[in-house]
Amino acid sequence: MKLDCLALQPQTSEWLKELPAELKEDALVGQKRAVTALNNALRQHGTYSNIYALFPGGLLKRDILDAYFTDNRWEFTNWYDWLYLANPSDPLRPLCVNLPSGTADAAIKAIWGFLQRPLDQREEAYNTIIEQFDTHKLRDYMQQIRDKKAEDIQGESLASVLVGHQHPAPYYYCDRVTEERLFGHIGVQSVEGTVSSELHLIEAGLLHKANGGILAIEVAQLLENITLWKRLKDVIEGGEFEWPRQSPTSGAAFFYRPESVPINIKIILLGSRNEYAQLREYDEDFDNFFPFLADFHGHYATQNEPVAPYFNYLQYVWQLADVLPLSTDGYSALLRVCARYTDYQQELTLNTIQLLQLLREANDCALRNQHAKIDKAAIDLALQQQRDREGNLAELSRRSILEQQVRIDTHGSAVGQLNGLTVVTMGGSEFGEPSRITATIHYGDGDIIDIERKSDLSGNIHTKGVMILSAYLANQFARHEPLSVSATVVFEQSYYEVDGDSASLGELCCLISALAEQPLKQSLAITGAIDQFGNVQSIGAVNEKIEGYYALCAHRGLNGEQGVIIPQSNRHQLNLNDDIIDAVKAGKFHVYTVEHVEEALELLTDTPVKELFQKVRERTLDSSDNDQSRGFWQRLFS
Repeated sequence: MKLDCLALQPQTSEWLKELPAELKEDALVGQKRAVTALNNALRQHGTYSNIYALFPGGLLKRDILDAYFTDNRWEFTNWYDWLYLANPSDPLRPLCVNLPSGTADAAIKAIWGFLQRPLDQREEAYNTIIEQFDTHKLRDYMQQIRDKKAEDIQGESLASVLVGHQHPAPYYYCDRVTEERLFGHIGVQSVEGTVSSELHLIEAGLLHKANGGILAIEVAQLLENITLWKRLKDVIEGGEFEWPRQSPTSGAAFFYRPESVPINIKIILLGSRNEYAQLREYDEDFDNFFPFLADFHGHYATQNEPVAPYFNYLQYVWQLADVLPLSTDGYSALLRVCARYTDYQQELTLNTIQLLQLLREANDCALRNQHAKIDKAAIDLALQQQRDREGNLAELSRRSILEQQVRIDTHGSAVGQLNGLTVVTMGGSEFGEPSRITATIHYGDGDIIDIERKSDLSGNIHTKGVMILSAYLANQFARHEPLSVSATVVFEQSYYEVDGDSASLGELCCLISALAEQPLKQSLAITGAIDQFGNVQSIGAVNEKIEGYYALCAHRGLNGEQGVIIPQSNRHQLNLNDDIIDAVKAGKFHVYTVEHVEEALELLTDTPVKELFQKVRERTLDSSDNDQSRGFWQRLFS
């Protein structure tokens, strides 16, 4: 099928009709699945109900969590102030006491005042403290010091606040994961050669600060030290935090053991799918502790959702970028880029960082041109600047073709030769370029010799593709008797590994051309994978492949015959640049889609496929109509 220019890019004009009159920032657009998982998890209490939040690249995790926890809380959140109080029985074992949130300082003053009173004047103060700061641990502590005097309390201080919550955060975020930052630290001091520790040297970690609420942890850094991961699991399972013993070299500090801290917390691990898979595979306890998966998306599917909410996501990115407003054609150009980043016409990217970078560069372009808004011209210029920065290798590759160092024909016809569409990834750059595929035949038993494989330049997937096209040839031409010819196929002037099966359609067409001795158009380049029945299957990087071939044809001069053949299933991924669309509109370049190899062969040869296949049979199989079989060379040259 020959495509018109309207099929080569998303129809942004339809999306713009849904642009709301009033926009509001929303970082959670398109994240319904993940938000539902978080909601379900936050209704659960207990050790075995924590969350793994899976983030693809480009999403700002902190922004997403901030947006979610603006309106959501863990149902079992219970904040306390935590302090360590001197143990009247053992100065090396300070006691951990919790108090109502925000009351730590007042409680310490009240307890100190209580200890200053004579023993026979304490009853009223005792009852007041119990009523004002009523927790189970405080009652226990007050009972222990009920008959103690201030001088009976050993150590430098009565108390130290481990965690005080005047205004607790909706969640706590641990991005730089270290032992001290996550689990806290007990410091030591040396006084006249004596090493010791004290209450004021106990420092809280984020685990203590988030106790009673939610703690989000970057899993990649957590797993860099497997000891931290094991220790976190122990805290989750045991429901309490024990301070590690100091080294014996710490002297007296070795015996300093503060009482453990009871922990009631909801953990959210933040990481990638790869880390999630590794944890599930290598830690048998992981699924028990983290049964909830919050899977955040990198794409917004317009097939399933209205486009209007996506504009609120763009408003969030725009506010974050702090740039000029967007004009109507600026929105249209931006939406087109958003679809290009996803490789699908009906999906829009949620890659915040990528869009942030684009908007800021487009803003600079608009300011340089003294525009009051970011318009299509500014976005196009920003994209061109990005291509220019990354286009050196593509230009060098194209120049080698234009200078005939690498042979690529874009006009005429040839037997057993055509242009395949490939994508090259090199040095951090990715670009499309054509590659000449050739096939030759010789007397043999029907084998297809893949020169790339023989020379160890073929990846496993490419090798599989060659085997599949061999199966198609056998199924089509050698069901009842063997082929009497063999063939070789190769990517000419290719000196690096070839992988992927996207060239198998081109290789098959090339082989059939050689077998039938039927010329193929060199003006058409082709890409596609095939199955054993000749059905054409989708491939990757279709836009880059088309643009790479078009750039070569444009440099040589468009003659109205050049074009590309791609799988029909890739049609909805097309999002080509304006130059190609204008050329297609003018009839100077063509984009064809096919569903079967027979359609591709007819486009490449202008010959009915039945006639083409008959030529193959006549040249490769013995004729049963003849009393005496003709030899291979007779059939080949007759």
